[in-house]
Amino acid sequence: MAPERSLASLLLPFILSLMSATSVRSSREGFVHCFNLHSKNDTPLSPIIYSPKNPSFASVFDFLVQELRFATPTTPRPQVIVTPLDETHIQSAIYCAKKHGLEIRIRSGGHDFEGASYISKDPFVILDLFKLNSITVDVENATAWVQSGATLGELYYAISKKSRTLAFPAGYWSTVGVGGHLSGGGYGALLRKYGLAGDNVIDAKFINVDGKILDRKSMGEDLFWALKGAGGGNFGVIVAFKIKLVAVPEKVTVFKVSRTLEQNATKLVHKWQYVAPSIHEDLTMALRINNVKSSQAGKQTISVGFESLFLGGADRLLSLMQEKFPELGLVRKDCSEMSWIQSVVVLADIYPAGAPPEVLLNRTAAPKQYTKQKADYVEKPMSVKGIEGLWKVFFQIDPESGAMNWTPYGGRMAETSESETPYPHRARNIFMIYEAVNWNEKDGAVSRRHIDWVRKLYKYMTPFVAKNPRSSYFNYRDYDLGINSKGKTSYKEASVWGVKYFRDNFKRLAEVKAMIDPHEFFRSEQTIPPLFGECSNRETKRPGSIHMLNNT
Repeated sequence: MAPERSLASLLLPFILSLMSATSVRSSREGFVHCFNLHSKNDTPLSPIIYSPKNPSFASVFDFLVQELRFATPTTPRPQVIVTPLDETHIQSAIYCAKKHGLEIRIRSGGHDFEGASYISKDPFVILDLFKLNSITVDVENATAWVQSGATLGELYYAISKKSRTLAFPAGYWSTVGVGGHLSGGGYGALLRKYGLAGDNVIDAKFINVDGKILDRKSMGEDLFWALKGAGGGNFGVIVAFKIKLVAVPEKVTVFKVSRTLEQNATKLVHKWQYVAPSIHEDLTMALRINNVKSSQAGKQTISVGFESLFLGGADRLLSLMQEKFPELGLVRKDCSEMSWIQSVVVLADIYPAGAPPEVLLNRTAAPKQYTKQKADYVEKPMSVKGIEGLWKVFFQIDPESGAMNWTPYGGRMAETSESETPYPHRARNIFMIYEAVNWNEKDGAVSRRHIDWVRKLYKYMTPFVAKNPRSSYFNYRDYDLGINSKGKTSYKEASVWGVKYFRDNFKRLAEVKAMIDPHEFFRSEQTIPPLFGECSNRETKRPGSIHMLNNT
């Protein structure tokens, strides 16, 4: 018979839980008090700081949660949400979070695939930048300053109001936040002509762990390099970017045509692998692959969408396609000539036909779903047999649940060095793959079935994608690749996932982390750890090291 447990042992878990709750409450109250004292802005704090007692707390948290897997009652909530109106609020939040032992998660658009910008298992504060969304366009110098809380749609719209022949090479989805997108690389329909969004960043305003505001000159080239492909909350808070705008013609051409298996889609996909990465850089012709219901009752087929932006008129495009890809059978009625800003609306795939550019200002236009995503890179074309096997995997999930996007490289992507920015996936690849599954039911069994399917899809693609390491995209964060252990993480441990995102650039990023944030204040499940060694002597020479006033 088991010995009788003492009253103290029975009460211990309750006592520990009570102590933990008391400690958390004390940290929250201490943070709010500290923030109130240190905030140098005359604006009332009520629109800036939200604690769980605030009736708007839940709606502010949920506002930019784009992934429904993380919109459940069990999702960890922050102790406080700070929605800064200027840099002083960010400085105060950093100082007070450090003082009261709270983590900081930084959110600009809320599209993080694993919720890392707004979820932590430890007590934390969300620094939600959506109110910092100002944009200043300089047409004469073809540049712009854009704050991190702006969306890509707001940026595109602001550019279009100033010029019909300037653009910016960033993502398709207009509701994505500028801060996360640009700092992770960022790609879209102009990448073959002008590269990534991060490639076109020329300055930044950044607040470090000590609360100092730095620009490119004062932060130094190592940190500036890191912010153009591995920023994402790893080093500090990016307040704004200065970007280089790019030239586009007044008239561009878009076509979106679909082919099913019954319309020779398999052979078209096979041929696309040879054409799309090598065709003229004025054309980006992406593939959108879905499983859909067949015209035959109870059966599925594959729909392959060829969605393209061409920097020029339809006649020139048709001539090019007839020469390079006649098998697609593109004709004049498939092509629509329009302005660049209109092409942004069309290619976003979330707006109704004929929607005006003003829809880009709606930062909640994208549908919220339960999803799980992954990324891959392809260096050699898949065989027809391999593609046919891929369709069989798609047929194992509900129609219109599975998706793959294939984005062609070549052009500028093949001309840029792998070490130019932290984003290393350049000339060695012919295209990039986005693998995804979505569902609409919150039932746990349904979620597991769909997540298991996308993992099966990922496993099937193993022989056909980049190896040693199998590469992935930092902006498509994927915890299946590995996560940091609780507390301090070694460089070796983090390399399990780090080299998949950054390849040989991971070591340099870890050295930058050692210089900028050696004690890992800015951290998450996939934070780059500090790597000391030759850079360890530079720890006390962080750019802009300052100390806040001691009033608490």
